[in-house]
Amino acid sequence: MNKKFKNSLVILMLSAIVCLLCACGGKDDPEPTPEPSYNPPSVNTQAPQGPEETSSPADPSGSSAQLGETADAGDDYISRMVFIGDSTTYGLKAYDVLPASQIWTPTSGTLALFNQSVATILYPPTGEEIPITDAVGRAKPEYIVLTIGVNGVSMMDEESFKSQYTALVERIKSVSPDTKIICNSIYPVEASYEAKDNGINNEVITRANGWILSVAEQTGAKYTDSASVLKGSDGKLVHEYGNGDGIHLNASGFERVLGYLKTHAYL
Repeated sequence: MNKKFKNSLVILMLSAIVCLLCACGGKDDPEPTPEPSYNPPSVNTQAPQGPEETSSPADPSGSSAQLGETADAGDDYISRMVFIGDSTTYGLKAYDVLPASQIWTPTSGTLALFNQSVATILYPPTGEEIPITDAVGRAKPEYIVLTIGVNGVSMMDEESFKSQYTALVERIKSVSPDTKIICNSIYPVEASYEAKDNGINNEVITRANGWILSVAEQTGAKYTDSASVLKGSDGKLVHEYGNGDGIHLNASGFERVLGYLKTHAYL
């Protein structure tokens, strides 16, 4: 066997070994890290820019539309409710705080107030994505709790905010006049979220909650200030009630809200 032939044979053998090692190497690759069980939909702050709002928030004290303290209405009371809203409502289903049949949001998990006239929600009985009024007209719930407005609250002026919110309430009433509508306050955010400086902070949320109260007064709906039991002494969301992103609640936060609803019942 000449030297040239021997060298060629060695090269061929080495090439075969390299190919075999490449084919087997993937077996030791690490498994991908699983995603969290619930990643809340991002809050949408994109809406037509309105004029700067300078009016003071409404004072909810003494309003006939605001639900006052009552005896505990119990879990049966909560079971008769349908919750419609944005990503701060979706968590009730994501954390299994309430049955999915009671939570009506879009498939995306969030409903923006400025899109309410064209928005659709996932209708639990059929799994269809249908307009809000179609769902309400079919089910005619005894109670509807609206928690909506944080999406774009910093971008909407008082007139447009009230106009869209009023339109949503009136549309619900038109297809189900006997449904009792509870306009729920927008929840506070943590200091860490305010630091992002995206326009959503506790000052504008407090102002918008005054607008929601005004809508409730004008439409014959009721307003509930569940946000009050989520705030610390600084007026911000208590850290223990947040899921870690500064704006969404965890299961404990939602249980706090439900406890407030039960002791401030619409009877």
